[in-house]
Amino acid sequence: MFPSSPSGLTTRDLIARYDTHAPRYTSYPTAAQFTPAVGPADWGGWLATAPTDQAVSLYLHIPFCKRLCWYCGCNTRAMNRQTVISSYVDLLLAEADLVLAQVGRPLRVGSIHFGGGTPNMLSPADLERLFAGLAARFDLGDCFEIAAELDPEVLTPDWVEAAGRIGLSRASLGVQDLSPAVQAAVNRPERFETIQWAVTALREQGVTSINLDLMYGLPLQAIENVVTTLGQVTTLRPDRIALFGYAHVPWMKPHQKLIQEADLPDAEARFAQSRAAARYLEAKGWRAIGLDHFALPHDSLAAADRAGRLHRNFQGYTTDTAPVLIGLGVSAISRTPQGFVQNLTLEREWRAAVGTGTLPTARGVALTSVDAFVGDLIERLMCDFAVDVAAVCARHGRAAPEPLSAW
Repeated sequence: MFPSSPSGLTTRDLIARYDTHAPRYTSYPTAAQFTPAVGPADWGGWLATAPTDQAVSLYLHIPFCKRLCWYCGCNTRAMNRQTVISSYVDLLLAEADLVLAQVGRPLRVGSIHFGGGTPNMLSPADLERLFAGLAARFDLGDCFEIAAELDPEVLTPDWVEAAGRIGLSRASLGVQDLSPAVQAAVNRPERFETIQWAVTALREQGVTSINLDLMYGLPLQAIENVVTTLGQVTTLRPDRIALFGYAHVPWMKPHQKLIQEADLPDAEARFAQSRAAARYLEAKGWRAIGLDHFALPHDSLAAADRAGRLHRNFQGYTTDTAPVLIGLGVSAISRTPQGFVQNLTLEREWRAAVGTGTLPTARGVALTSVDAFVGDLIERLMCDFAVDVAAVCARHGRAAPEPLSAW
């Protein structure tokens, strides 16, 4: 039996109603509303007037992987030529110089996130060179977190040691599912023994927060696969677990056509997998955070959730409160109080722009006061499942709550 909601609709009814392709709302307006009307000149102007009373956050996109996983929705490609990757590092630092030229003053950085792609496709030497370049350009004295997304199967002892030397504090390991059949269906081989070694090695190098990325809704995946995977990875006591639903969008990501659509679980099966995973994790001591994250009670994410200070950005749920996010690299997204911008998404175009001294901005959206207000409402709903409309109105200088339908 499917329980009924207060509206009288059953869970099955609600699944049918909302089983559609929609933005993930990692921002508002969403990336689908970004347009070329916002370009390099806008981004340069926003940088010049960025707030100076708080540290900024840095995001660096590394668009390289050992192999292309068929489920992937990220901007990345298979690349194993180290010369190509090393030259990309050179251009990341060159883009940082372009940004700082627009800012016109030193910038304090509170957090650094290496995403991708697979950041550990960088050689240990390039990782340290990149970090040294950032340290030479930005004030990292207040940097409270250095995070990286990692593929355990590509991780090496030398890379882990280099990560320790740069002060990596949080690592997110891509696991997805440990069933051989599911892994074969998405071209993502991962072994539990490798993940176990990676977690231990990273902790020995001073990484204090380990996150594991898991997925549901993958081809050939069933509740049994999800729970069996959880049974293995929870023995490692990761501080956080992110549980994402697979988004099948082959018209946007052509490599997803390699996945057999007949093997994909339907909406009800996806929902059942998600609920089974949540129940399992909560029974084992992880706290549910927002829509798709879980954290042990000691973790800063759980503390922020308890205190009502949780936020959500392009990397998921976060404790980061910086008003400015500077994205470096192909397809990277940046945010200031004035709006959002995204870099060129084709690597060759990004390389050409940076190489000629041009900010590689491709598109974006300027925020109106209404956008900022609605975005705040959506973020609170996604973080807290409730919203104090009067408090949000006060933050945005609105005298009293107004009908949301007016916006």
